[in-house]
Amino acid sequence: MKLVKRGASFADLVQLPDTCVAEIIDGDLDASPRPASPHAYAATALGFDVYGGFGQPPGSAAPGGWWILVEPELDLGSDVVVPDWAGWRRARMPVMPHVVGFTLAPDWLCEVESPSTKLIDRTRKMRIYAREGVPHLWMVDPLAQTLEVFRRDDDPWTPAAGFRGACTVRAEPFDAVELDLSRWWMPLAAAAAAPGKVPAL
Repeated sequence: MKLVKRGASFADLVQLPDTCVAEIIDGDLDASPRPASPHAYAATALGFDVYGGFGQPPGSAAPGGWWILVEPELDLGSDVVVPDWAGWRRARMPVMPHVVGFTLAPDWLCEVESPSTKLIDRTRKMRIYAREGVPHLWMVDPLAQTLEVFRRDDDPWTPAAGFRGACTVRAEPFDAVELDLSRWWMPLAAAAAAPGKVPAL
């Protein structure tokens, strides 16, 4: 994550190109380049699994009951953040609003970590999510091949579970179905053999 400007406004944010992910955190405008393929691979696969199981109305063949979105803009007080995935229970948000930025904090968030964003994900953004009352948070590391599951309580975050490598798991709040983590990790041989310049994750 690269600090672009202190004391930034939303007008500063929208001036940045679409080739980067920009956020305003604690008044600082931060921008980072689009992530490399292991990040994109993991984010796509886990989103497919979660959306497929839960991103439908209640009563469908799958458990359903959630709105699941990729990279939504969250306007949380003076902070503007963009998690990799977010989910709202339909019982709490019955209708999906037609907005650019959501002001209602999600019920579940997922950050897929990169070396350039890991520190801010685990410090300032976790603090913001706790402040806004988000009850469930996942941290996914595609290089270490790990899923860490946190729940919010008085701590404010309590590790609820941790998983590594190619395993089948049940992870709250989506523990109604099994998730095959082996689908999330980009094959290392394929990554090493990919032509062209290989950027850092």
